[in-house]
Amino acid sequence: MTALATDYDETLAEEGLVSATTLSALWKLKDNGRRLVLVSGRQLPDLQRVFPDFGVFDRVVAENGAVLFNPTTGDERLLAAAPPPAFVDSLRKRGVDPLLVGRSVIGTLVPNEMIVLDEIRRHGLELEIIFNKGAVMVLPTGINKATGLMAALDDLDMPIDGVVAIGDAENDHDLLRRAGFGVAVANALPSLKKTADRVTLAPAGDGVVEIIDDILRGDIAVEGTAPSMVRE
Repeated sequence: MTALATDYDETLAEEGLVSATTLSALWKLKDNGRRLVLVSGRQLPDLQRVFPDFGVFDRVVAENGAVLFNPTTGDERLLAAAPPPAFVDSLRKRGVDPLLVGRSVIGTLVPNEMIVLDEIRRHGLELEIIFNKGAVMVLPTGINKATGLMAALDDLDMPIDGVVAIGDAENDHDLLRRAGFGVAVANALPSLKKTADRVTLAPAGDGVVEIIDDILRGDIAVEGTAPSMVRE
């Protein structure tokens, strides 16, 4: 059974909001018995604030793979180490602004990555910088959306090759590569379009609706068969 894993900002949502049409399509897919996983770089409280209907998803992967949440039970699991307090303090002292500290992720904006990299080296930490267009995320090495999705699928007892994954930015490359079928929305970065098996004709939420419609029609099947309707 094909499942859907989708990024949030500028994929499912436009300017932070999910349209009624896109939400309706998600519920149609869920009512058809499919599994849905939201995979975002945002912190969980922020996602709950901007998208109160995220209970449509069976699992939510937040903080770019560091947090796994079950909307049905409210269970939350940390998949990565918390940021070292001394490292966070050093970023504050050097004037990094904005500085958003989650349960594991540290977020800021370009061009603060140069200060962040300098402090990672100075503290001797095994952290990496991940870009999401103008956003900069700092996470333990090896933590990304793909590893978060794998944890979600383990919870759901589903194989990765049964997943259609959709994204738009740099931090979605591994997500699309690991899934059975990778999709870039029309507004995605050119580099991600090259990674994807398919590029939607429509941008953002309308592109997600396009893929959901094809899944429901049986035009995209990824379980042990070659994906169909690959186009750019």
